[in-house]
Amino acid sequence: MAIVFLNRMEIEREQEVGAAQVWIEESDGLWSSGWSELDAFEETDREIWYEGAVWNEMLAVYRHQLAAKLAEGYRPVIRDTFQEFLESGQRGRYTQKLVCYSELNADEELYKRLAVWRRAKATEEHRAPYLIATNRALRLVSTFLPQTIDELRELPGIGENTVQRYGEDLILQTSGMERKHAFPLDWVDRRLDEETFEAWTYKNKERKFKREAERVKATRLLLQASEGSGEEVVSLTQISQESGLERRELIEMMESLEKNGCNLDAIIAHELRLMPEQQQLAVREAYAETGDTFLKPVLKKVYGEELPSEPGLDILYEQLRMIRIRCRRESERLEALDRAQRQDANTAATEEPTQPEIVVVPNAAAKTKRRQETGA
Repeated sequence: MAIVFLNRMEIEREQEVGAAQVWIEESDGLWSSGWSELDAFEETDREIWYEGAVWNEMLAVYRHQLAAKLAEGYRPVIRDTFQEFLESGQRGRYTQKLVCYSELNADEELYKRLAVWRRAKATEEHRAPYLIATNRALRLVSTFLPQTIDELRELPGIGENTVQRYGEDLILQTSGMERKHAFPLDWVDRRLDEETFEAWTYKNKERKFKREAERVKATRLLLQASEGSGEEVVSLTQISQESGLERRELIEMMESLEKNGCNLDAIIAHELRLMPEQQQLAVREAYAETGDTFLKPVLKKVYGEELPSEPGLDILYEQLRMIRIRCRRESERLEALDRAQRQDANTAATEEPTQPEIVVVPNAAAKTKRRQETGA
């Protein structure tokens, strides 16, 4: 076993300093990473984070678990070792501090009222709620209580378009509320405890790297499942349980993998095995007629206006998306074939025709006459 990476970590507790080691090892092409608690420089507990042959997956798991330890309060003895973790938080530091402060100090009652307002506005305008305002934006408003449009503009993540369309509505929600702070918000940098901010930063990194690790693992499982056949194919439900991703996210990944040239038809066939062929054909015909950009027109064309409630509706949408993957792959195959045929035709048309070689062969009578004239 070769040690590829090893670093000592420490954490300050009430009356002592705890120590541990984070490590990466390799043996015969197999990678392992983990965490070891230390007692007087001796290992007392060895926690395995990853064992396997996929470097990218090992690295994703390592980042996630390391971020979790940093969020707990562990710090590397040599801080330069983890520049990715310790310095990336410096970018946009002021903005991040405002966001951190808002998540820790928001007026929850006001936040709930803002969420109700957003939902009503989204219904009125037939838009997704996050296009009206993100959760982060609502928390910033419910924490810093802007009373004017100019104050609203100071909050990060609230662009000019949002200010123009919804600024007056947002100010109306906060008007008249008592606040104990002032704008500008530079006081946040002084009031927010550095340790609190650092722990919040690492907690966010933990969530981010957890998602990355789940996606890396899910990609491997999808590609492995695509190589199976018949009953050997692993279902999306099994992949979801093992990777931690929802089925909807897995299908989105399948769409992306297919665009990159991966053939996942084995998984699609397994998931559609209970869907009648006639129904699949009807969906294909609907795509051909309405296009494949939007799913709802296809859904209504195949199943009518009265659609089932969840979870039945979710299953129908999953089936539509998987059939769409097949339709797009078939369309791309036909387009590629058509391009190849046109290219061959153009090549044949531009090539210069070869001139046939003309060979003159004298006939027998001419040969005899020449012999007589020469006396041969």
